Amino acid sequence: MRPRIGIIGGGFGGLAAAIELKRRGYDDIVIWEKADDFGGVWRDNTYPGAACDVPSPFYSFSFELNPRWPHRFSRQPAILDYVHHVADKYDVRRHVQFGTEVAAARFDDEAGQWHVSTSDGATATVDVLVPAVGQLSRPSIPNIPGRDSFAGPAFHSARWRHDIDLAGKRVVVIGTGASAIQFVPEVQKVAERVTVLQRTPPYIMRRMDREFGRFHQTLFKRVPASQLVERGTWYSLVESLSVAWVYARPLASAIRAMSKGHMRKQTKGKPGLFEKVWPDYPIGCKRVLFSNDYLPALAQPNVDLVTEHISEITPTGVRTTDGVEHDADVLIWGTGFTATEFLAPMQITGAGGRELANEWKDGAHAYYGLTVPHFPNLVIMYGPNTNTGGGSVIYFLEAQARYLADFVAKLADVGRPLAVREDVEQKHDEAIQDDLSSSVWTQCSSWYRTASGRVTVNWPRLGVQYRHEAKFDAGDYDLVA
Repeated sequence: MRPRIGIIGGGFGGLAAAIELKRRGYDDIVIWEKADDFGGVWRDNTYPGAACDVPSPFYSFSFELNPRWPHRFSRQPAILDYVHHVADKYDVRRHVQFGTEVAAARFDDEAGQWHVSTSDGATATVDVLVPAVGQLSRPSIPNIPGRDSFAGPAFHSARWRHDIDLAGKRVVVIGTGASAIQFVPEVQKVAERVTVLQRTPPYIMRRMDREFGRFHQTLFKRVPASQLVERGTWYSLVESLSVAWVYARPLASAIRAMSKGHMRKQTKGKPGLFEKVWPDYPIGCKRVLFSNDYLPALAQPNVDLVTEHISEITPTGVRTTDGVEHDADVLIWGTGFTATEFLAPMQITGAGGRELANEWKDGAHAYYGLTVPHFPNLVIMYGPNTNTGGGSVIYFLEAQARYLADFVAKLADVGRPLAVREDVEQKHDEAIQDDLSSSVWTQCSSWYRTASGRVTVNWPRLGVQYRHEAKFDAGDYDLVA
């Protein structure tokens, strides 16, 4: 058979899947993208200062190295340009239906196919369904009392209001995660006053950024091996973070000391600031962030860092539990994403009418984050427990794309749907959760964990181990009649 494959999402995961399938000769592909462009998080996150905290030579496809990166840690426009370049070079654009959001998908037991419904009422049928919606696509706004009562403009960092001029405004920022530490320094430059409401401070490391000028770009272009050296060097450095979090507590202690030195040096300009921003949980438990300008921005006279908890949102600002109301003209949510709510809000119905949301009610799980028992021919990109605590997710996506292509090749050969065996997936999940139970990620609350405490986001081993272990084996699957 010649399988028809439906991919949901046009970010890095969707591109990786489509390109590998096309490379293997499977061209009957449709990509549903709810927005009007490729890019995923790099299309959506256009806030001032948006950039990647993984070096671009590593945060890129191994088969499409880019000699034109303007910086080692590239900004959002350069990454989006790279996405467009990849989509065009590998002829992915002709497969995509922009402005098309998948609402539901149901496996037809009799036909052995997936029936997909989009939000505009259209339907489609595919043999293989590949959700590639990522883990950071749906903004999270906490349900704080009075959340909708604020009278001024209020928006999430991933839905930045570029029509709102922040010059001379009083801006309240809720959250101090990866996005906030990038946009707060930019907002501080123009706003009259910035109040940053911090619940839990992050560990911050020095950002070893540099501009890639004409010399570097010419060298990368004319001597491709130089790009491999840069990529390999940064692979080793960022993978060392995974080693620290998973295997080497002394290395984690050394990284913590480096972070402390960096943060203490950068907070000298404001007495008492270091004590407010220095974390009290083990390093690695939450995402470690990289910045050279966030802490100096907090030290500026027009910035206040507030550590009291929020009690309510009011029409004119935010009130904290000490009774103080922090006045605001503009409210910005820097509160991250619903990372543990995999594939929501889509309704995915598998064999025998099983609802994926019900199967995952105690926390999402999948075989190497890819396949789920009783959901034949469903292969997830960047699924449960495939996030990296220190490396590049694109490294994982390439391994997943190869797995997907091998899966499709077997399906094409046997002509019948494949479902991962329940005992195989369960054994895998038990091993992963056993590794995670002793990991640093269980020692604080974070977006890596569900409300019940289960770590559903991170891979508990090294990236190279995932690439070595996550290989398709037909013996792991049953043929569905």
